[in-house]
Amino acid sequence: MKTFDSETVQKIRKTLEGELKPERFTHTLGVAYTATSMAMVFDADIDKALIAGLLHDCAKCMSHDDQIKLCKKNNIELSDIEKKNHSLLHAKVGMYLARTKYDVYDTEILNAIRWHTTGKEDMSLLEKIIYIADFIEPGRKPLEGMDIIRKEAFTDLDKCLAHILHDSVIYLQTIGKEIDNSTMDAYLFYKKYYK
Repeated sequence: MKTFDSETVQKIRKTLEGELKPERFTHTLGVAYTATSMAMVFDADIDKALIAGLLHDCAKCMSHDDQIKLCKKNNIELSDIEKKNHSLLHAKVGMYLARTKYDVYDTEILNAIRWHTTGKEDMSLLEKIIYIADFIEPGRKPLEGMDIIRKEAFTDLDKCLAHILHDSVIYLQTIGKEIDNSTMDAYLFYKKYYK
């Protein structure tokens, strides 16, 4: 896909509406609109933010087993944590579907989809925007400190990212859940911004 005209956007939106559960589709629209708003503030590509926001959860309609089969069939490398965790696996599968099903070949968009759940060290502007938009979109259940995080999302992306990663790592440690290496790398990379 070379251009993101309104016809292309409507086609993607209509396909997703038919495939995702209603609450997931509502979340998807929330992420897309939040991401485009953030793109306007931080001078990022609005079209790319919109497409990445729309497609970030495009694999969520697939079962965990089907996602694993798709990865095996297409030689997509999986970590042990991803094999066990549906909420992590959909990002890699989503990147694959964005390219093969929705004809998105833009590397920035594909990477933003790929890293929207775990984060990673030294994220690009679009990767940060999609990661944060997924966390703060208006339909998200407000967590402790969400009002502060939402303000940071429109004033200081690195500080916001550090805040979310800090809270996520603490939460996962508290409940005794395994932390993905990429999330830990991102946390260690951005923690200097969290005060």
